[in-house]
Amino acid sequence: MRKQPEEVISNVERVGVGIIGCGNISGIYLKNFHSFKSVKVVACADIDIERARAKAQEFNIPKACSVEELLSDPDVQIVVNLTVPTSHAQVSMAALEAGKHVYTEKPLAVSLEDGKRILEAAASKGLLVGGAPDTFLGGGLQTCRQIIDDGLIGKPIGATAFMVGRGPEDWHPNPAFFYQEGGGPMFDMGPYYLTALVALIGPVKRIAGCTSTPFGERTTMSGVKIPVSIPTHVAGLLEFENGAVGTIITSFDVWGSKLPHIEIYGERGTISVPDPNTYDGPVFLKPGSGDWREIPVTKGYTDNSRGIGLADMVDAMRTGREHRANSALLYHVLEIMHGIHISSNEGRHYEVSTLLQRPNPLDPTTRF
Repeated sequence: MRKQPEEVISNVERVGVGIIGCGNISGIYLKNFHSFKSVKVVACADIDIERARAKAQEFNIPKACSVEELLSDPDVQIVVNLTVPTSHAQVSMAALEAGKHVYTEKPLAVSLEDGKRILEAAASKGLLVGGAPDTFLGGGLQTCRQIIDDGLIGKPIGATAFMVGRGPEDWHPNPAFFYQEGGGPMFDMGPYYLTALVALIGPVKRIAGCTSTPFGERTTMSGVKIPVSIPTHVAGLLEFENGAVGTIITSFDVWGSKLPHIEIYGERGTISVPDPNTYDGPVFLKPGSGDWREIPVTKGYTDNSRGIGLADMVDAMRTGREHRANSALLYHVLEIMHGIHISSNEGRHYEVSTLLQRPNPLDPTTRF
């Protein structure tokens, strides 16, 4: 049983949320937060105060302010950290020091050391930490979870996951951070794929990795040259606690591909898993020697539902259960990503230190 948070949330109270970071991703969070019965956004902050004011006006948020003002606001009970990855640890630690629960964009932190500091600070203060990705709570991946839990493919024995493309410089207005520490295809997109694999199969215990950086610089849409300081083609072998063996490749160096997003191989069948950066299907099942068939996605949230992990966390605060997109899951995924790079750099297997239980499935009738 986890340590109970110092603060008990009543069944009728809407929890006050403060947003730090009003960039591209904040729009979908703010849109969705308006639809959750248990959440109210009371303030937003950004290093660029005009950007915060624009979001406040667009989404009818009562207050746009500095980060310091938001952290001192007693109406803010949970800080949603939507800053760039290199700022995640600093902002989350400041929020915890201010007595706020934290829900952060992925990854939990850039370094394992900072990730540990966040978990230790939260535990010492009786506060909760959760975060993205919460796409594994969407209808598509929850349908896959049900297929596995019902034994339709038997025990999972293997998996493949592929996120390969040409990189964000063709669409992102400011892509430089993708090619600096904390960026790259694994730290940018790997959390979606690894979280899905862990939620479907279980925790990883041993890792082998190989990485490369074929291109020393990239060119933005405006012609600006960007130096590349991190691996941009990352391959990993994952040994799961249940004995399954998985392969993951993430790359910003591939011009085109017809690879699947994720496939799970069981003793008696195979699942073709939908894009783990989405909440919907399609989901395909091949039972043994039978033909592929599409499985209807009838479970829960299927639209772009970013933030349902926060709504689940608020519900957990009220009931005393463990929330699903929890800090242990976030740190486990962070350790897997580092483990792949450490294995490549040091030429050895990496033994995962964190223990984890698969998050419980989400009841398909749940509406936050």
